[in-house]
Amino acid sequence: MVEKKILVTGGAGYIGSHTCVELINSGYTPVIIDNFSNSEKFILDRLKELTGQEITLEEGDCGDYDFLKSVFKKHADISGVIHFAAYKAVGESSKLPLKYYENNLLSTINMLKVMNEEGVTNFVFSSSCTVYGEPDTLPVTEETQTKPAESPYGRTKQICEDITRDFSKTSDTFKGIFLRYFNPIGAHPTSLIGELPLGTPNNLVPFITQTAAGIREKLTIFGNDYNTPDGTCIRDYIHVVDLAKAHIAALDYLLDREDACLEVFNVGTGNGNSVKEVVDTFQGVTGVKLNYELGDRRAGDVEKVYADASKVESELQWKAEITLAEALKDAWNWQKSLG
Repeated sequence: MVEKKILVTGGAGYIGSHTCVELINSGYTPVIIDNFSNSEKFILDRLKELTGQEITLEEGDCGDYDFLKSVFKKHADISGVIHFAAYKAVGESSKLPLKYYENNLLSTINMLKVMNEEGVTNFVFSSSCTVYGEPDTLPVTEETQTKPAESPYGRTKQICEDITRDFSKTSDTFKGIFLRYFNPIGAHPTSLIGELPLGTPNNLVPFITQTAAGIREKLTIFGNDYNTPDGTCIRDYIHVVDLAKAHIAALDYLLDREDACLEVFNVGTGNGNSVKEVVDTFQGVTGVKLNYELGDRRAGDVEKVYADASKVESELQWKAEITLAEALKDAWNWQKSLG
């Protein structure tokens, strides 16, 4: 395969960094855009250590049209874009909705504008299962009706999908994929990269690992009165390396197609696990006893959601392979490596 240059926005972040590794493993050359609002620069050194390749960084904000335009001018041979750059904390989005709307929408609008102006047609968008809201039936398929999102974060993903869909109708060449992913967890098995929340974690697994490491006094499980077997929320937890590989499959699919398209794929394991199950599994695989308590429900949380992953398996030839236990073990090893 001829080496192809792929622009990865938010490429120093959690999912973005793992995807850059898989891009390089698959013969692509990533160019990272990141403003380091929710990532650390040392990750670039780790990427070099992992892949043996220098990583090209363009530091800046996708909300800045002129900056974005300059990146495309500098890298005139970009074959496609994987767009991760977005604020992503469900709880925080309920407290700071304008921050989320401004950042997530503007970065996507600017990206589509500049791609259109510069003739770049392949676009993989980092979407989310939050677009389904509280689904009536499970598992959710790509045909499941999207409902009002439970959080401003989820709403921004819905709106960005709508914006992209409307834009795609105006183009004879645009090829896009929405990857609606479920709950990414884990870390690279080398423990060189992983989830690195700045400040208090908003996601379950880093809160678990930080509690196990003594950084957090205790873990609060938000709500134990949901209509689930043990009363706690159910999610579809997918290892970040599996998720990263799904982006490569999506990119390969777009680059192989000659006609314009806009496709949607759920990216999950197809299994639902409750918060309590995750806590119990973590304790089982690590031997670490967690200090946790049951608390009130949290605004924006959906009761239960997990994927029907049959479409992505059949059309992209991608399947989640790493177990929940392995993912939690990798997450714990990453936490310990941080010291």
